[in-house]
Amino acid sequence: MKKIDTIIFDLGGVLIDWNPEYVYLDVFKGDRQKMQWFFDTICTHDWNENQDAGYPIAKATEERIALFPEHEELIRIFYGRWVDMLGDAIQDTVMILDKLIKSEKYKVVALTNWSHETFPIALERFEFLSWFEGIVVSGEEQTRKPFVDIYNITLKRFNINAKQSVFIDDNLRNVNDAKELGINGIHFKDATNLINQLKDFNIHL
Repeated sequence: MKKIDTIIFDLGGVLIDWNPEYVYLDVFKGDRQKMQWFFDTICTHDWNENQDAGYPIAKATEERIALFPEHEELIRIFYGRWVDMLGDAIQDTVMILDKLIKSEKYKVVALTNWSHETFPIALERFEFLSWFEGIVVSGEEQTRKPFVDIYNITLKRFNINAKQSVFIDDNLRNVNDAKELGINGIHFKDATNLINQLKDFNIHL
């Protein structure tokens, strides 16, 4: 294996906590079954990911209301209270990021599935986002993980050799598709696990 010279971080679920449950658990008065039905049927993961790929939030919201008019109020809450779904930084992972950057041994960039309309909120809230050499935001590129285009955009933009890079993501689907392009992958579970997995690539903190 070639020496790793680039580390690519996912953001949500790795460095930043985001969870619609922070809003909807309260909306549904603690009824997890009703909340899960809403996520499985109305404001689904696939629907949200479409906005991550650049689809306009306002248009997506109105189209969903047209499909489920009886749930208009609940649908409008999704992006109307999106900022309340944004949790804190995942500090243990931010500390790992800090050490990697300060070591000056690696190029460190980010690749995130995130709507270009809501990402500025994260930029304002999380100072550590300014530490990266650059961030590829799916909504700005009109595509998203796990599609091949976004990985190629990242490799080309930052002049990355796939075999000398490692990609960290909490979604195994995204990691596996990156591997298809020769990018080394780590499926993120927690900071302790990440430290141990980095050692497999001879990256020591």
